Amino acid sequence: MIGIIDYDAGNIKSVEKALHYLGEQTVVSRDPQVLLHADKVILPGVGSFGDAMNNLNKFGLVPVIRQIADQKTPFLGICLGLQLLFESSEETPGVEGLGLLKGRIVKIPPAEGLKIPHMGWNSLHLQNDGRLFQSIPEQTYVYFVHSYYLQAEDPQIVKATTEYGVTIHASVEKDNIFACQFHPEKSSKYGLKILENFAKLGKEA
Repeated sequence: MIGIIDYDAGNIKSVEKALHYLGEQTVVSRDPQVLLHADKVILPGVGSFGDAMNNLNKFGLVPVIRQIADQKTPFLGICLGLQLLFESSEETPGVEGLGLLKGRIVKIPPAEGLKIPHMGWNSLHLQNDGRLFQSIPEQTYVYFVHSYYLQAEDPQIVKATTEYGVTIHASVEKDNIFACQFHPEKSSKYGLKILENFAKLGKEA
């Protein structure tokens, strides 16, 4: 059973639908016991960093997420869900993120010919043998929607990058924690393959 964290941050239905298409059982919940007993957990999300952290705190989910991480349950952050795993974001100065991974969330700098938010299909450069990217070709195109991006502190956790005026850390992996800035659930067959790779992970990921 894959738990999908419900904290009023949108994008849950499309993730749930993609997993059902793959034949996976899901439960959408903010109940700590349900989430702590799930085989894997996904933190989806679209919206602002500050609002999302406010909701996670309001629903008492911050310690639950930390406990899920501590018990080595495979955990996947998607889009805003990736950003929340880090310490802070320029989008909402002064608001603490989950701090499970080290790095900064910063604004995509303006550049001629580039629209912000970054919205659309970009190709991935794969590196450091990410387990989410088994059987995914180099330069696969995936779908992004975001105005802020990750600069991870440790280059070894970065498993995919993309270029959009700057080098964007598009996916990270450390121990049982995985995250994608792009939307695998909206990224056609290879996006579904990324979700399938996550769904097949064992405990002690």
